[in-house]
Amino acid sequence: MLIKTRGIVFRNQKYGETSVIIDVYTEEKGLQSYIVHGVRTTKAKVSASLVQVMSFVELVTYSRDDRALLNIKEIRPEVVYESIPFDLKKGAVGLFMIEMARKSIREIEENRPLFDFLHRSFLFLDQTPRPVANFHLYFLCELAVFLGFHPDGTASPDTPFFDLQEGYFVHSIPPHPNYVDEAHSLLLSQLLESTPETVGDIHLTRPDRQAILHHLMNYYRLHIEHFPTIHSYQVLESVF
Repeated sequence: MLIKTRGIVFRNQKYGETSVIIDVYTEEKGLQSYIVHGVRTTKAKVSASLVQVMSFVELVTYSRDDRALLNIKEIRPEVVYESIPFDLKKGAVGLFMIEMARKSIREIEENRPLFDFLHRSFLFLDQTPRPVANFHLYFLCELAVFLGFHPDGTASPDTPFFDLQEGYFVHSIPPHPNYVDEAHSLLLSQLLESTPETVGDIHLTRPDRQAILHHLMNYYRLHIEHFPTIHSYQVLESVF
């Protein structure tokens, strides 16, 4: 059976002498793996740039429930980025976002709201003229909504600490080390109330930004079983 769908490339791995295997989060089927033959040759019908990580593509694929690795009949670009490939800061944010998405999303079934969120987020990152230093933090807060563990509540005099294990703001320091201090809980609360257009207006020092990033990554580790190590945050911390 043939399926037509949009997708975003999560991972690209060499396979054999000339082919690649790509993991794609698709609009119609969730997370799928495809083999693209002959892409690493001088006469390739499919450009290697088309299947790079972060690329949005339109696919016509063969769908079989009894196979983990599928073939592609047709593939073409769905979005052509205008600034991400050429902007160091946007590129660093995008690579972090795609690594977090790849290591967080494991669904092999349709989830259109999640796909639409990814689509909107990467297009906004590409097209916005506004500063993007805080955008990855906004992305993590919003991605958690779709993964089922969105931080709940707001920071206030009655609830000044964020409990990373329980996922909500609390009155006093919890009896475990997985919590956010008062100052960073207030900033986290502001991030949770922001939008893509306003998140850049939140004033964060470099140490604040890095501290909140580490808290959010810990939050993901606590709420996703066997959450793997994230590497691209080190690039982020070198540019922001």
